[in-house]
Amino acid sequence: MKISLKDLTAKIEKQDYIEDLETVKYADISKSKARMHELATKLVTETRAALKHSSLSHVALEISGQRPVVFALESNIINLPYSNYKKIANFFEEGKEYPVAIYFETQSEYLNASGFRIDQIATEEEIEQNQAEIADRLSDAMQEKIKQVREYQKTSSSTKKKPATKNTAKTKKTTTKKTK
Repeated sequence: MKISLKDLTAKIEKQDYIEDLETVKYADISKSKARMHELATKLVTETRAALKHSSLSHVALEISGQRPVVFALESNIINLPYSNYKKIANFFEEGKEYPVAIYFETQSEYLNASGFRIDQIATEEEIEQNQAEIADRLSDAMQEKIKQVREYQKTSSSTKKKPATKNTAKTKKTTTKKTK
């Protein structure tokens, strides 16, 4: 599937894309690699179906619990989430069509300093030709991100030391003369 910048931004603005969100609890997936793989396969299947219908998609899985995390697959021409679609015009020319790729997004305040990560997980051809391999890759990536979220240590501002600053600005003394 190829899409022009104009069509892409119009579809995102109008939310003219396939969207799905499933929510599960950590307890449902924590001890079951098979369940995680099943959920990853569902995300890949929905994304592939959208591409077959020449549609964009945003399919997501929210894992709720003590350290919530949201995984999403988005079809796009660049590794920017739909929420930043207005910035896409900075990187592409009008009037040309660009191939769509599949991007894997992770959102959690316990992931990293920005709370967000996006990576290309597949091209349209890869997802079309080997859906099972992409599902395996996605399942592994999701498990790795969950591990990062569980192990993440936030740094508190009180423990960070600010570098010492020296006041190097010279002050000028002014004197006024009293007149009688």
